Amino acid sequence: MTIQVGIIGTGRHGSRYARHIVQDVAGLRLAAISRRSAEGEDQAAEWNCVRHADWRDLVADPEVEAVVAVVPPALNPDIARLCAAAGKPLLIEKPLAVSSAAAAEIVALFREAGVPLTCGQTLRFNPVVRALRRQLAEIGTLFSFSANQRLEPSSLAWHSIPSLAGAGVSIHTAVHVFDALRFITGLEVQRVMAVFRRQHQEILEDLLAVLVEMEQNVVGTVDCSKVGCARSGRFEFVGYQGQLHGDQVHHTLELIRGTEVTRLRPEGPTETIISLLHEWCAFLSGYGVNPVPGEDGLAAVRICEASLDSARKDKWVEIAGAEEGTEKGSAD
Repeated sequence: MTIQVGIIGTGRHGSRYARHIVQDVAGLRLAAISRRSAEGEDQAAEWNCVRHADWRDLVADPEVEAVVAVVPPALNPDIARLCAAAGKPLLIEKPLAVSSAAAAEIVALFREAGVPLTCGQTLRFNPVVRALRRQLAEIGTLFSFSANQRLEPSSLAWHSIPSLAGAGVSIHTAVHVFDALRFITGLEVQRVMAVFRRQHQEILEDLLAVLVEMEQNVVGTVDCSKVGCARSGRFEFVGYQGQLHGDQVHHTLELIRGTEVTRLRPEGPTETIISLLHEWCAFLSGYGVNPVPGEDGLAAVRICEASLDSARKDKWVEIAGAEEGTEKGSAD
């Protein structure tokens, strides 16, 4: 069985989804795309699919059985409402929404309609992140952690427009790290204390630093930024029997006991979108689980929103809904 997919938004990131569907995932077929600019016509010709200038026409297209949305997150609720009403499964690129209220509305819409909702938290498909999840028990009782994702300043114009982006690195970068921490540890974040800075941006933050308290008395730090011309994506976990360090950007993984460092070999580098699409295809076909349930996307947005709230109020902020214990994805 081949699932006919429509993609809303085929810019820089959305075109990656399109190319992987066309080239790498046999169970999916790209039936349609929606892009307002004239470039959409050339893309549709290249990928042998229909182009809709209006995304609403794509959702209504009877040839489209499932939808992928890769657009500025402020547009996600409208897309979600129409897909849920049409009964079409939706894979929505992270962040699920720009606020927890909007994200919760999206999750509720799909739950009530009985339609599958998946969030594109692709970092959890990175080989180093998967290896950290598998190896974490090797260091015994977990006490603390540090995590970062540091990127170059954004070149996307809409990243500096509040009405489209919602916020800066707090929602567009930290959302990856918080989801990965939940995925690796299996623990919920309970409260945060944060600060942010605007180094290159006038309105939205491009640097965030957060103190984090998780379940089981685990504490740590998260810092995310788009301020310097170098990348890292490092996770460090401190346990009773050692430390586990990994960098998902540089593909390194180390187990430390005493002063001895053992360099581990995670699986080879892979395209995380391909892994997500394979699992999404299996889920929609009935022989797999939802790779990233919408509830996980909501949980990550709640932590991001609490971090912003903490920075503005200069105090610790509890995570709403942390006690719900949402799913954190399937095991490797």
